[in-house]
Amino acid sequence: MSQRVFRFAPSPNGALHLGHAYSALRNYELAQECGGVMLLRMEDIDTVRCTPQFEQRIVEDLHWLGITWPEPVRRQSDHFEDYRNALARLQEMGLVYPAFLTRRQIRDKVNETDKKWPRDPDGAPHYPGDERLLPERKRLELISSGLPFAWRLDMQKACAIAGSALTWRESGNGPDGQTGLIDAEPERWGDVILARKDTPTSYHLSVVIDDALQEISDVVRGHDLFHATSVHRLLQRLLNLPEPNYRHHRLLTDESGRKLSKSSGDTAIGALRERGLTAENVIQKCKTGARI
Repeated sequence: MSQRVFRFAPSPNGALHLGHAYSALRNYELAQECGGVMLLRMEDIDTVRCTPQFEQRIVEDLHWLGITWPEPVRRQSDHFEDYRNALARLQEMGLVYPAFLTRRQIRDKVNETDKKWPRDPDGAPHYPGDERLLPERKRLELISSGLPFAWRLDMQKACAIAGSALTWRESGNGPDGQTGLIDAEPERWGDVILARKDTPTSYHLSVVIDDALQEISDVVRGHDLFHATSVHRLLQRLLNLPEPNYRHHRLLTDESGRKLSKSSGDTAIGALRERGLTAENVIQKCKTGARI
């Protein structure tokens, strides 16, 4: 039996906080338990907000927690060509289209009080999708004009090509108690963004490409990405990529019950170190969720 491969994949656009540490520790411990390995990946497709300084701080914090990984670290910004190639395959299949509406234009088209307008699991309204029907000549004219645009997945067409019985195996415990074989429902997301004019990928596209190229066998991440797995399973089916095992873990929250964010400076690992906490203190906090 081949070695199982896990990964921790932070975005170096801020300091590592307790929620990140919990996810990193879960991946590292599960890998050790089964004799596997945990890789570190830097999801830095946002080349403006992601910086080498934040990356170095993440590395230092992880080492302080006792977490190690094999080199080299994969940086998404070094592999844009991989994502361009995947996008090109979807373009050849006629599954993506350039979408030119701005956020303001989307709001103008979508009445925010219209409860009948479909929304994705995060609550955002589905893209109106009018541009799916634009003639190719008109699309090329708009692209040549210099307008910013995003490449969106034609969800209805993609689901039709992917076929039925799209599922994943959940070995954790989903946010609503789901476990076992989960029916994927990518259509709930509407026409998701797969790339932008100036960035040849998005989280959805890059994560499935990276997981396949790095031969990730086990994806362990927070409940907040549970429903996004439906989109990832769809892309895996369309691009003929392997299906990892999935496990979604609980999220650490603040006093108000909200998920920890990078703006919560008091939960940053570096801030806790400065307060005199030991790595053992932080690890225990992650395991129990106790207040620090």
